[in-house]
Amino acid sequence: MNPRVAFFGSPDFAVATLEALIDSPYRPIVVVTQPDRPAGRGRSLQPPPVKVVAERAGIAVLQPARLRDAEAVAELGAFRPELQIIVAYGQILPKAVLDIPQHGTINVHASLLPRWRGASPVQAAILAGDVETGVTIMSVDEGEDTGAILASRPEPIRSDDDAGSLSERLEAAGASLLLETIPRWLAGEITPIAQDDSFATRAPRIKKAAGQIAWGQPAEEIVRQVRAFSPWPGAFSELRGSVLRVWRASAKRGERSAPGTIVAAGDTIDVATGHGLLAIEVLQRAGKRAMPAAEFVHGERDLVGQRLGVPDG
Repeated sequence: MNPRVAFFGSPDFAVATLEALIDSPYRPIVVVTQPDRPAGRGRSLQPPPVKVVAERAGIAVLQPARLRDAEAVAELGAFRPELQIIVAYGQILPKAVLDIPQHGTINVHASLLPRWRGASPVQAAILAGDVETGVTIMSVDEGEDTGAILASRPEPIRSDDDAGSLSERLEAAGASLLLETIPRWLAGEITPIAQDDSFATRAPRIKKAAGQIAWGQPAEEIVRQVRAFSPWPGAFSELRGSVLRVWRASAKRGERSAPGTIVAAGDTIDVATGHGLLAIEVLQRAGKRAMPAAEFVHGERDLVGQRLGVPDG
């Protein structure tokens, strides 16, 4: 008999795994996700992507503000889950919740643990210039991504990957690996491997301000920032008093100028950095659509010599 499964997850990254479970012998009986949050210009309440999928499938949904509250634990316990699965839920599960299922709680994490424990492993891997990441299935304990490893699968980071494209591949890899791991875990065929804490690195939650470009950095580092923060929060600077988002860029050599200075504007907009030039290929002014640099240049006058990140006056 297949176990009663509770699924914990919230963002788009968790959707592929939930959909795979729904179509498998491990269809969840309940989904636990974050509360609806205000979003968009109208700040209307929007459900987490996982909630939309669960309700469409007719699965019960719980949205506790704090899973540590006794009422939330009791509400979950009433479903009598025998196995709990977590994918990017957004809260650390307390011991009272971890103690509920007889087959434990397992997590799909978007890195090769113990590297990049935390909320933003995909972005951290790109920012660091890693050439490889992957997915890990682990047994959950009371720490943050510190549990024993049950399975892992590497995934190369391509030179043109941004957080969006890399996340898509890791979503699919995580869902596939989880479905391979569950039956072996339930059958007692897996010996968990403890993580070596001496190799652990942290990937804390990203704040919007992290996208602001510091032009004194080398161009190569800014390129990684652009890739890591696409689609959110976007790498951004300021031009003539308004926000400018950079969506695609590359690094190139060039004569040294004050960091943030536009030194050429044509098919790309070349900006001086602490080392080398950032060749901006796709960008977006606040309130406008994203466009190729050549199109942007056509609508702007006297770009060469302007300073990015320095307000007028």
